Amino acid sequence: MNNTEAKYRHELKYIVSAAQIPLLKSRIAAIMRLDPHAGAEGKYNIRSLYFDDYDNHCYYENENGTDPREKFRIRIYNHSPAVIHLECKRKERGKTLKTSAEITVEQVNQAMKGASWSHLETLPPLLRKMMLQMDTQLLRPVVIVEYERIPYIYQNGNVRVTFDMNVSSSTDLSRFWDESPPRRPVMPPGMHLMEVKFDEYLPDFIYRSLNLGILRQTAYSKYYLCRKYTLK
Repeated sequence: MNNTEAKYRHELKYIVSAAQIPLLKSRIAAIMRLDPHAGAEGKYNIRSLYFDDYDNHCYYENENGTDPREKFRIRIYNHSPAVIHLECKRKERGKTLKTSAEITVEQVNQAMKGASWSHLETLPPLLRKMMLQMDTQLLRPVVIVEYERIPYIYQNGNVRVTFDMNVSSSTDLSRFWDESPPRRPVMPPGMHLMEVKFDEYLPDFIYRSLNLGILRQTAYSKYYLCRKYTLK
């Protein structure tokens, strides 16, 4: 369970309407291929458990644009515990670095309870890092973020375009493993998110196809959008 190889990437986020998505999909499908992980329906479900400390530093650092900043999350796909990723996202100088490690159901449950850990030397380095912050900075799980993702990929530039639809949140953390925990939508009705991720460059024909110059760009993460309602 070693950390996967990671590098800094550009990550642009745009607010798009339900009416815009079919047009954007038709344009992008002509020049990019659907990620094979999307399956027969062309999409998959993502559920993430995000962590923050006692003073909600992750939330306020996102709001204030603090550079650099980091946050931890635990992620599953299609409501299944078959593959569980612990991830740390670091934002620095306008780019994003994501490091990841596979963990077990038992490790997730232990992290959710904040229980003490034994045999730390056997854990993935990323999990040890999070455990240290749980001990020293009172890091703890705070919100569940869930949405459906339609992903497209392009090899040159390692480009990834995703449509993240029906973004919702839940603070009932004990139901992280449930098929349908209670959730609330966090975007205005009919609005969704499109993310454009790439390494060194974004091919111009993809930029033009998406017409990025006229779309509304946002700096806020899905974590921030989901948490701001609970902190009012």
